[in-house]
Amino acid sequence: MRAAALAGLLAGYGIAVPVGAIGALLVGLSARRGWRIGAGAALGVATADGVYAAVAVLGGQSAARFLAPASTPLRWAAGVVLLGIAARTALTALKVRQGRTADKGPQLVAGSAVRAYAALLGLTLLNPATVIYFVALVLGGSARHQAGPVFVIAAFLASASWQLLLAVGGALLGRGLTGERGRLATALLASALITALAVRSLPLG
Repeated sequence: MRAAALAGLLAGYGIAVPVGAIGALLVGLSARRGWRIGAGAALGVATADGVYAAVAVLGGQSAARFLAPASTPLRWAAGVVLLGIAARTALTALKVRQGRTADKGPQLVAGSAVRAYAALLGLTLLNPATVIYFVALVLGGSARHQAGPVFVIAAFLASASWQLLLAVGGALLGRGLTGERGRLATALLASALITALAVRSLPLG
């Protein structure tokens, strides 16, 4: 059981620590909308990681075969959604700067912690790389079927702890950049980073 718990922690941190488009979105959202919404979004990402860890443990190689034909459409869907979020983040920030609208943050993921949780859960579930990652760990012997629940829980807790750390960092960043120029700069920077990472994730070649 200890071995499964350790394997789950390592697996959770392994998928969570490399900051990609989701991580950038999470930090930017926390900076603009505060800790509560950022925490909701962080738990949404961690839940998706936990779901895929469970799918990998229960389905193993069958899950990989099932997901393989859908990997390209899923990558396109995730990329398009991220590009939409990036564009809306930038446009909203510019409108706020011009006094044409109130600063409500990216509407796809703002509004409440529950809404942020659901949005980031759905967006992270679109990423086939997560389940492929966990399937590879299971097939490689990093988890044992009899200790599957321990592995899944440990993976979720590891991912949750890292995502919440990103949310805290984003919230602290937001407190230090409360002026109009600072908020505009962080919004445009987050938008540019999400755009770059989204384009990179698209199956273009």
